Amino acid sequence: MLAGIIIVLFVVLLLLSVPIGSTLGIISIAPSLIDADFGISAEFIIRSMFGGIDSFALLAIPMFVLSGIIMARGGISKRLFDTFSYFLADKTAGIPCAVVVTCLFYGAISGSAPATVAAVGAMSMPVMLRLGYDKKFSTALVAVAGGLGVIIPPSIPYILYGSATGASVSKMFIAGVIPGFLVAGLLMGYCVYYCKKHGEDKEKIQVEVDSLKQRGFLSILKDGSWALLTPVIILGCIYSGVASPTEAAVISVFYALIISVFVYKTLKISEIKDVLVESLRTFTPILFILAAAVSFSRILTLLQVPQMSATFLTVNFSNKWIVLLLINILLLIVGMVMDTSPAILILAPILQPIMATYGMDTIQFGIIMVLNLAIGFVTPPIGVNLFIASRLTEVPVFTIAKKALPLIVLLMVALVLICIFPQISMILVA
Repeated sequence: MLAGIIIVLFVVLLLLSVPIGSTLGIISIAPSLIDADFGISAEFIIRSMFGGIDSFALLAIPMFVLSGIIMARGGISKRLFDTFSYFLADKTAGIPCAVVVTCLFYGAISGSAPATVAAVGAMSMPVMLRLGYDKKFSTALVAVAGGLGVIIPPSIPYILYGSATGASVSKMFIAGVIPGFLVAGLLMGYCVYYCKKHGEDKEKIQVEVDSLKQRGFLSILKDGSWALLTPVIILGCIYSGVASPTEAAVISVFYALIISVFVYKTLKISEIKDVLVESLRTFTPILFILAAAVSFSRILTLLQVPQMSATFLTVNFSNKWIVLLLINILLLIVGMVMDTSPAILILAPILQPIMATYGMDTIQFGIIMVLNLAIGFVTPPIGVNLFIASRLTEVPVFTIAKKALPLIVLLMVALVLICIFPQISMILVA
């Protein structure tokens, strides 16, 4: 009974647009206020909040946020885009494919979908528009491809999932590699189809190709090599066992500072203070939500919500695939109305044990969950990527979403494949 009241209260507060951090805090203290016999003190809740964020693994999040901001200020995305454009621009859909690959690589630097859209979109969309690509298509492509920022490792949602379920963050990073390339491949395939159907302005593109060729292969490679090495260094340190994800995140910060300040010289030392302030403003809300979500998950555990949810599904649905379908639908809906971080922190401790009873590996379910929520980045009404892309080109959000529909379908195709074939996400982990 008490659990039902808490869930209803949670939904009501969300519908009233109460900030998610405040909502989680209210829900955490509500059981004690509603039922005097519940016996959970405010001291326990506060200790849960502080204890939950006292985690070495979670230190990776502010470090990756800081690293991503430094690299955005340092023009890393521009150098990545130029490098990939040099090799792809003269092919069918070469420029759109270069945008997808740039998002893939930048996602392997920032770990954030919104950061990938902002950094890559601000640089690549003016180029696409200048070359005659449709404004709506260009905007939709960047919005959806930006979702690679949370699918390809290192990914902040993978870190949060590991924190919420106890899964190995390093294994999550390894498992995310093939799904990331799968999604990128599907998006690039659609770009080729779209450009063959609607055509391209070959004359304008040729001018761009000639401009790149004039700079010379060695010049572009030299200019982009430091940027290209960034994900190699970050992921190489993790996969080789040289550094944990948290330590690799710290390495990425120093690497970003060195190449931005001393190699590219695109970031002045006097600007570092502004970068630190921006990173604090970006991470602090996440930290508060994180702390509140930890106490909320403890309350749900004490109320036996995960156990009751698992019992309900196992009693009423004996088929694993039906349960997985229902959970996927739930996650897609949640992704439309809730940001990824709180969604993972709230739902992962509830849903992961359910799928574990059906024999699904914790790592595979983590990939499925993150991909589901990544689709939420490009679906109204909350779709963060849509709003960021809209600000860059002033195309209305729902217009972008409509144009992005075929790309969203491809994300769902990737989701179905990963659900049906666990090897896609697990082959590198084994």
